[in-house]
Amino acid sequence: MPGLAGTPRSALYGVENHMFVALTSTDGSAKWGRFSPDGERLAFLSDRFEDGVFQLFLLERDKMGEAVQAAAVPGTVEYAHWSPDGRRILLGTAGIGAALAGVQGAVVNIATDDEFPAWHPIVEEGAAETAWRSLWLYSVDTGEMRRLSPAGLNCWEANWCGSAQVVAVTSPGPSEDDWYHSRLTLIDIAGNRTRELLRGDVQLGLPCGSPDGRYAAIVQAVCSDRTVVAGDLTIIDLSSGDQTVMDTDQTDVTGLQWIDTDHLGYLGQRHLHSVAGIVDVAAGTTKELVSTELSCGQLYPEGAFTPDGRLVVVRSAYRRPPEVVFFSAEKSEVLASTAHQGTDYLLSIAGNAKPVSWTAPDGLDIEGILCVPAGDPPFPLIVSIHGGPISAFRDSWLMRYPWIPWLVSRGYAVLNPNPRGSGGRGQSFARHVVGDRGGAETFDHLSGIDALVEQGIADGSRIGLIGGSHGGFMASWLVTQDQRFAAAVPIAPVTDLYSQIFTSNVSAWARASIGNPDPEQPNTLIHRRSPILNASKVRTPCLNVAGTLDRCTPPGQAREFHHALLYHGVESALVIYPQEGHGVRSYPAITDLLARIVSWFERHMPPNAH
Repeated sequence: MPGLAGTPRSALYGVENHMFVALTSTDGSAKWGRFSPDGERLAFLSDRFEDGVFQLFLLERDKMGEAVQAAAVPGTVEYAHWSPDGRRILLGTAGIGAALAGVQGAVVNIATDDEFPAWHPIVEEGAAETAWRSLWLYSVDTGEMRRLSPAGLNCWEANWCGSAQVVAVTSPGPSEDDWYHSRLTLIDIAGNRTRELLRGDVQLGLPCGSPDGRYAAIVQAVCSDRTVVAGDLTIIDLSSGDQTVMDTDQTDVTGLQWIDTDHLGYLGQRHLHSVAGIVDVAAGTTKELVSTELSCGQLYPEGAFTPDGRLVVVRSAYRRPPEVVFFSAEKSEVLASTAHQGTDYLLSIAGNAKPVSWTAPDGLDIEGILCVPAGDPPFPLIVSIHGGPISAFRDSWLMRYPWIPWLVSRGYAVLNPNPRGSGGRGQSFARHVVGDRGGAETFDHLSGIDALVEQGIADGSRIGLIGGSHGGFMASWLVTQDQRFAAAVPIAPVTDLYSQIFTSNVSAWARASIGNPDPEQPNTLIHRRSPILNASKVRTPCLNVAGTLDRCTPPGQAREFHHALLYHGVESALVIYPQEGHGVRSYPAITDLLARIVSWFERHMPPNAH
């Protein structure tokens, strides 16, 4: 985009002769490309006619001409799936102004403020009609579009289960809090009859049914963010109701796709590895196809299986630009790479990355990825703390955060830890953080720093912190628990657990993360684990960053900590981006943030100090 303004746009590409070939026009964004079962049509979503409002488009394969828009649906389409017989397309839609998940920015999907004069107040009266998510069916034969899901049923995500029914993650309300108590629902497309299949004590995601409609598959996982699901694979026999949790060899499942009526492909994370395998449902067995230390997909492993059981993924590593790769049981083949002069330059300055591990004080093994600059240690060290907390680092391009290679290029080592609560280590490991936010995970980070100092890799006098969301909470919390830190940058932090419960759109998780205490009772974890109530212990200069539009960790959280630090005589700066939500995602705000981050660390812990 000229001048690097706004959020990045997306387009669909194919691969021919190891080169990327554009499949869609440059108007607007395009996403979610899916070929029909016979391979003759490409369905995709585009907002080419109205920014942010995605609708279904169809493109005939090997024919000249522009894609044709299907009948429009109210709101914006978030995903689309072909029925197994190729006659219908299932659309998942959200109303204009519906909330996005925290990992998506925790803002509304399309702003509606421009409809009102500047003086008009913000009015909240509970869930608006536009907050709901619904399901629609498009008939390829007739062009008819009709609503499938009944009123009063919010459908977060859905997929086919045979060609006559749909399996969906649903709730009776549309708020983010409602998602944490979702259930798995079967919807009959003939009469809109619904049947509840599963209601567990954890969260649900990635629903899909076998092509013949005999089985439904779902991932059950303790989750801190909607759309960030990594857990146990459960298969439900719809005739008997029997539920089977499959043995995936300690892999947290993050992606599912039925290959045929008897075989289900899965992807997931095991420790720092990306894993893919195939379940033989009839035999009740699994066969692993891929296990690699490289990253496949984005935040968690994701990809697509071919009808013959091969796998296509976007693979990357800290020193490997994203590339499209074909995996089979015998080999892997790179189909195309995004490497270019820009990535070559980044590789020339970004140092190296390697897996590391250490032991927490209670004996738990903790893993992470350490990025180091050129030169000899000890290096000034910055600990980059991921959000969630139920998320995970892998060896991936940019380590998902643009400030990491930028800091390494300036002479800093960056530790990216996966403390207890992270994905990839099973549900018991993830549950460690539930009810104990800011507890034992504190020492997972501190012991990792100690280990790198003892090994001579890190300079103990120049240790910094940076993190967003839960990582922002931990950056704020750690400076209250240890005075060794020279500088910290909490981004989109939680600093007052009491006020977050009553101002965040994910108060269900906020309560669960500290054991669901009564907020009216004194001296609970709400108070003891709130950074602002421990600010008198802080000696670390903090750069506090937030977005005005953030509904997950509202900007008042960063502001409270900033003023608490100033009250106690601690150097603090507050930066609030007026057009940003949960994290900074658009240009030129990203460029501004990166400059501020580097400036803050170079001022308080310069890399050339020794």
